[in-house]
Order: sequence, then C-alpha cells, then structure tokens
Amino acid sequence: MKLNLEKTGLVLEGGGMRGVFTSGVLDAFMKHDVYFPYTVAVSAGACNGMSYISRQPRRARISNIDYLARYQYIGIRHLVTQGCIFDRELLYDKFPNLLLPYDFDTYFKYADRFEMVTTNCLTGKPMYLSENHDRQRALDIVRASSSLPYVSKIVDVDGIPMLDGGIADSIPVMRAIDKGYEHNVVVLTRNKGWRDTGKDRKLPYLYKNYPRLRVVLSHRHKVYNEQIQLIDDLEAAGKITCIRPIRPMEVGRIEKDTDKLERLYEEGFMLGEKFCEKFL
Repeated sequence: MKLNLEKTGLVLEGGGMRGVFTSGVLDAFMKHDVYFPYTVAVSAGACNGMSYISRQPRRARISNIDYLARYQYIGIRHLVTQGCIFDRELLYDKFPNLLLPYDFDTYFKYADRFEMVTTNCLTGKPMYLSENHDRQRALDIVRASSSLPYVSKIVDVDGIPMLDGGIADSIPVMRAIDKGYEHNVVVLTRNKGWRDTGKDRKLPYLYKNYPRLRVVLSHRHKVYNEQIQLIDDLEAAGKITCIRPIRPMEVGRIEKDTDKLERLYEEGFMLGEKFCEKFL
C-alpha cells in the first residue's frame, strides 16, 4: 500500500529520552525527503519535530546523544538551580542560539503545518499551538510542551501557565483526524502491547492553585492506556500506520546512558527507512 502524503498527517508521541527513537525516524524521513502537510507533536516529540520542520537532519540526534554526553544536562542539580531536572538554559537558549544553531528562517516557512501540544494548567485541557515568526514564542511553546510535571517549572505562554502536553493529550491522533487528515502516521515510543501499570494518585499539596490540572493528573495513567487502545483499534482498522520500537525498551524517560540512547536512535532510523521503502 502506498500512502498519499498530501492527505496524510504525522503524529509524534513524547516519552522523554525515549524520543531519540523519534529523532531516528525523522532523520530517515529527511534522508528520503519525506515531509507531511501536517504534523502534531507533544513533549519530546515536539522537540524532535522542531528539527524536522526546520529540515536539519541529525540535529536532534546530536542534542539528545552527543551533547548529553558532553554537557550532562540531566540531573538533580538542575532541578535545584533551575527548577527543572533538565538544564533549560542550555537546551532552550545556548543550544538553539549558539552551540547548535537552529534554522528559524526555514522553520517559519513551514511552521503553519506544525502544531505543538501543551497542557493549560488553568483548564487542564490540551492546547495546540503554532508560531510562524516569533523566535522566543516558538521556544517557549516547545519548552512548555516538554515541561514534565513535578520535575519542571510551569511555563507561561501568552500569559497562560502551561506544562507538558502529554498530561492532557499524550498521542494527539484525534487532533490530526479532526484537522481532516484521512490517514495518519503515528510515531510511538513504546512497544506494541505496552500498558501503563502505574497507579493514579491524588497528591495533596502540589499544584494547589490549579485544581483542574490536579484532576487531569489524577487519572493520567488511565487516560494514556485508553489512548493506546484507541491507537491499536485505529491501526487494526487501517486508519493509521504506526512506527514503534520493536526491540524490548531499555531507555527510561530520564535516561543518561548514551549507549542505550544510540541503540534506540539507530532502531528508529532503521524503521524509518523501512517505512519509506514500503509505503512511499
């Protein structure tokens, strides 16, 4: 089966450092000059999607693997000094503006076809945001989209407090469907059949000023599992094509082992190439 790219959307899940899988898939897409008319991405998917939209192959890989080894930007010390377990000053200032220059000009040419998901802390609802001219707002959106609850500060965008988009919409396939795309390619960062066995808990003190955020956090695992089931149903019905890891997952959400990250990246690249050969 060949896909009609003009009518196909691209959906990028998050997953923290498991997102190196997505960066591998996207690098394969760029190698074969495969671009979609619409992409919606959340959290780590949004970070990797930025380099895809700007047509910068291997940029996300360098950031996720090479520069992690060099700069050690994950750790408790960043949580203490910056209020985030990731070094936000490095990732969202020095990287795009100095060390790993981001091609904003190319990004803005295609930004209208790219949405990033955030969670509105006031409403507990997802927001789907784009930016096609303001560099700082684009960086603020992707930073909000990937600000994990509990280990990241809330980010203000347009005066609205926001956190990780995965809280409210972890796999935004319904957004792509609602935008009118007949078929969607969904890049996942978990193996087929995986379910979240964690228990949802209500934490008494955190986010006390955001009661609706607390509600959505209190049933996050349940909603994610429902989304995974929806993905399985849509895939079985032939309405989406999934690209997901096949090897047993060895990379955690906050992973610092670059050997594991490299293996997951290479798997993503290999599966991205196979997708291009089979469907395009």
